[in-house]
Amino acid sequence: MGFWTFMLVMALLLPALMTAVGAYYRSRSPGKINSFVGYRTARSMKNEQTWAFAHRLFGRIWFRTGLAELPVSALVMLFFLGRGKDAVGFAGTALEMAQLVLVIGSIIPVERALKRNFDDSGIPRPDAPDL
Repeated sequence: MGFWTFMLVMALLLPALMTAVGAYYRSRSPGKINSFVGYRTARSMKNEQTWAFAHRLFGRIWFRTGLAELPVSALVMLFFLGRGKDAVGFAGTALEMAQLVLVIGSIIPVERALKRNFDDSGIPRPDAPDL
């Protein structure tokens, strides 16, 4: 039971972190453009407007994804309650890998939106749909 509890906490840690970070970034970006904190891609770091836009969108995606992952992760781990350490460990590892795919995959819609709304210099497009 102790190992299962540990794996449950680990399975819920990433979605909880995504929800918290997403809630923060939905309303504000981490100050000035920097190389240490925040959504840092070449496109998002062009200027303050792209920086703020990327963080708002990234925050919304992470907040929603994290909220959706929390109950799913809990249900998956509940299915393995009382099973052996190998089964619990495999389930927890597979769950974490799936969560990491969603974390990394969240970059795609943000970069597409940046490309759709800003030119290569970071200047807003006149026909930008999402600004």
